Parts: sequence; C-alpha cells; structure tokens
Amino acid sequence: MLDNDALMQLLQERKQIKTQVSAEEWQARVDLAACYRLIAHFRMTDWIYNHISVRVPGSHEHYLINPFGLLYEEITASSLVKVDVNGRLVEDVALEVNPAAFVIHGAIHQARPEIECVLHTHTRAGVGVAAQVQGLLPISQHAFKVYDRIAYHDFEGIALDLDEQKRLVADIGSKDVLILRNHGLLTMGRSVREAFELMYYLERACEIQLAALAGKSEVIIPSSSVCQRTCEQFGNDSSYVKGRDWQALLRLLDRTDPSYRD
Repeated sequence: MLDNDALMQLLQERKQIKTQVSAEEWQARVDLAACYRLIAHFRMTDWIYNHISVRVPGSHEHYLINPFGLLYEEITASSLVKVDVNGRLVEDVALEVNPAAFVIHGAIHQARPEIECVLHTHTRAGVGVAAQVQGLLPISQHAFKVYDRIAYHDFEGIALDLDEQKRLVADIGSKDVLILRNHGLLTMGRSVREAFELMYYLERACEIQLAALAGKSEVIIPSSSVCQRTCEQFGNDSSYVKGRDWQALLRLLDRTDPSYRD
C-alpha cells in the first residue's frame, strides 16, 4: 500500500493519461468522476467503500472504477483505474481495487451487455428500506419513478463469494434497480447519467418512506393504475431524455470544484 505522499504523487502523474486514451474513454472517465462527486455531494457515500463502474467505450471486457482508498470527493477522471470483469487491473499502476466490487459489478456487466454503468450505495435510508419486509412502498412521486423497475436480492453476507453471482443475476432479471436486502441499493443505466438519476430518485424515495412510517398515521398507497401511469409519465418526459438534469448537475460541480475533470 502506498503512503499518502506516494499516492498523491502517483495521482498527479496519472493526469497524463488523458493523452493516452481515446476521446470516448476520456469522456466516460469525466462522466464517471462526476458521478462519484455527485454521490458525495448528495451525501450517499460510505467512506472509501462502495463502487460505481462504467464500461470502457468499445469494450465488453474492461471497465473503469475507483481505486481503493480514495474518498468519492477525491475521484478525478485520471485517477479511475481500468479493470477486467473479475476486477483485476489491466494497467500497470500501483493502485488497488476492492475485490468486493466486481463480485457484484462484474456479474452484472457480464450478464447485461446493454448496461454501461452500475452504481451501488450503503446509505442509511437505503439500508433501512432494504431491511423492511415490504421493501419500497409506492407512496411518493419519487418511488413511482422506479415503480416497475425494482428487483430484490436476499443478503448472503459480504459480497466476496463468486458463487453468489449467478443468484444475483437471476434475481435482477431484466430490471435496472436492485434492493439488496439488509445491504443497500443498486442501479444500472445505459449511461452514467441514467444510473445516477435512478439512484437519486431511489434514495429520495427511501428517505420519504422512512419519514412517513415514522409517523403514527397509516400511509396512503395510490392504486396500481395510478402508480403505473405516473411511472410511464416519467419515461415520457423529454427533459430526462435530453439530459437537462445531468447538464445542470455538471454546472453545479463546475461551480464548486471542477477538479473532477482532471
């Protein structure tokens, strides 16, 4: 393990990687670094743990992910490391990857080739709902965003067992939102923006549910037809399709700390 000074020096030297990768890969790096910073901004981190991965453009074997040991607020485009589906580094660099990352991420990337980005969190609200028998309830507009997109996977211990991968993939099926029982939340997207957007709505839905259930009154659950219609309305909203929300979030990062682009 590198000491702090050596780590900072290495990260500084890695900035030259921009000249060594394609324009498409660099853009993927910038988008992924932005996602890490946004997860930090919205307080969905768990120290140096958890992961967000994105497929390297043009490859179905290699992915970008955070080096183990950096806080999300420290992630930059150049600091991201390239790994294979088993989480092994495929570049000569003295950085490490948390092996737990690709028990989950590697399985999904292999099983779902249309998925570009996988985002996993351990937030208080997310784990709280993941520990409730009924799972996520359709009691808020935020929950309707993911109404018919959620799968569940039972807790089997810390995600280090490769044998769990096939059960994880089977439980996900064709869904793009996963609640890991007693563990946390996971979203999948055909872009970094899509995975982040789903996670934001999912996290807020969990926070709202915990707040609502903390009261003494019973919660109101709209009819299934209303829930489904609202979910479809989200899908038909052109502002999401055009990514206006993502561009606004990038402007937020650029105003506060644009170093994610380095």
